[in-house]
Amino acid sequence: MSTASTPSLWEIRKAVKPWLSDSSQTILFGCSGGADSMALALALFLEANRTKVIPIVVDHGLQPGSAQVTTQTISKLKEIGYTQIESAIAQVKITDGLEASARRARYQIFNQFIDTHQPKHFLLAHTLNDQAESVLLGLARGSGARSLSGMALENNIYVRPLLKISRQTTEAACGEGGVEFWSDPHNDDLKFARVRTRKNVLPNLEENLGPGITEALVRSADLLRDDADALDSFAQEYFAQTDPLNLSVNDLERLPRAIRSRVLRLAIYQAGAPSGSLSAEHINGAEALISDWHGQKELSLPGDVKLLRNSGRITLSTNK
Repeated sequence: MSTASTPSLWEIRKAVKPWLSDSSQTILFGCSGGADSMALALALFLEANRTKVIPIVVDHGLQPGSAQVTTQTISKLKEIGYTQIESAIAQVKITDGLEASARRARYQIFNQFIDTHQPKHFLLAHTLNDQAESVLLGLARGSGARSLSGMALENNIYVRPLLKISRQTTEAACGEGGVEFWSDPHNDDLKFARVRTRKNVLPNLEENLGPGITEALVRSADLLRDDADALDSFAQEYFAQTDPLNLSVNDLERLPRAIRSRVLRLAIYQAGAPSGSLSAEHINGAEALISDWHGQKELSLPGDVKLLRNSGRITLSTNK
């Protein structure tokens, strides 16, 4: 395939190539059968050389015919040339919305295959458009810099090589490679906030503010990620030098609020709060023990963690 005849596919091949430099390692990637993941599948197969690349196909069981979609996706991957393909059925328990619950079940399966194959990387097919949508959704929730920085290119073993590539490019790449892709009906269902953002909000912004909004949102995410990384680093450096269950109010007062709130978050998790359980309201309550002190009572947090200001100290405890 030449560059002239397949420009979109070549763009994706260039994006995945740096993650395939070590032929002695296995690479896994998630494949839903949609345009983004099928374009990723094609590019990885063409660039793999001696690297072992294994697709992971997950059936979430959330729509009629989902098993058939999984079977068709596996068949298309075989047509591309893949000989080893892993698949599994997710056990989705709806607890905090369909999208979040499905994502959690999907990653549980991904992690199981990571344990089995011990890959160097696990590639995901999130695109520029996904990143812009994530930023807008974060803005709507009133999120902080970490959430507004969107998805990371590399997060431990997980890698998103297509974050600078548009959905239009992945669809064009599938066409250039002669690969059919599945269109998920959920991607057109306006009951989902992400779909409303994609179909209504972003086009409206483009119409009223001019073209390039998607790219501008992604640039903002990159800048915010740099800021969030720096603030997290300062907070972790401070936290490492403290007693995490017995913090000095005077020392915390000297810190900029952006760092202090991160220190408090680290301390609360260290004390036993479940991962991901803290909201902005929780952190604001803890912050008020320092910046808005007027004799508040003990603060109760997830994981049965308790915060108390007493004699110039912030003490953390749990009944567990």
